[in-house]
Amino acid sequence: MPAPPAHPWLAPARLAVAAFVAVALCFSGYRAASGPTGVVNYFSYFTVLSDLAGVAVLGYGGWAGLTGRRPVPDEVRGAVVLYLVITGLFYGTYLASYPDQLVIPWVDDVLHRVMPLLVLADWLVDPPARRVRPAAVLGWLAFPLLYLVYALLRGHAVDWYPYTFLDPGRHGGYRRVAGAGFLMTVTVILVGAAVAAVGNALATRRDVRSGAVPRGRHARAGTG
Repeated sequence: MPAPPAHPWLAPARLAVAAFVAVALCFSGYRAASGPTGVVNYFSYFTVLSDLAGVAVLGYGGWAGLTGRRPVPDEVRGAVVLYLVITGLFYGTYLASYPDQLVIPWVDDVLHRVMPLLVLADWLVDPPARRVRPAAVLGWLAFPLLYLVYALLRGHAVDWYPYTFLDPGRHGGYRRVAGAGFLMTVTVILVGAAVAAVGNALATRRDVRSGAVPRGRHARAGTG
């Protein structure tokens, strides 16, 4: 049976956030479906896919916390944290100035700013139960790389790209796209490593405080 949650308020908070972001996705999805963007293009945005994953993880995590079910695996939670943090970072550094037909101001803020911050806060408040291994971090690369391949192949087929830096028809062609893809990959690796490292450090700190790991053993592990 899963251990009782350290923060009783966390489960209902997760459900509330999941419901709110789901409403925001419905608003933007309706605009896309009723406009020139279309449903398929809407679900081709990394932001949308990441936020959907966040809604699923927080929603199930909240339900599991209220019903005593097994929680979301930490590797899955960490992956979603990574994807949403990447969403927030790219939006803040590049996409905020990019005109988009899907933009509804409050929805834009929820999907690109609020959700990444809340999912990251969830990871910090409730760090992983077990240490996240480097192999798991490398595994987190699978979705962004598959997405990159999908976006390029579909873009070539239908002449539509979700983000301008993926469009080889613009200045620089595939050379610029390759550079952007390399930069994205490096960023994902670095941010993923940071997400895992912070989660592991907070988990160790929690275990030391609770007595699950003796302080002396923790000190020796840190010097090994």
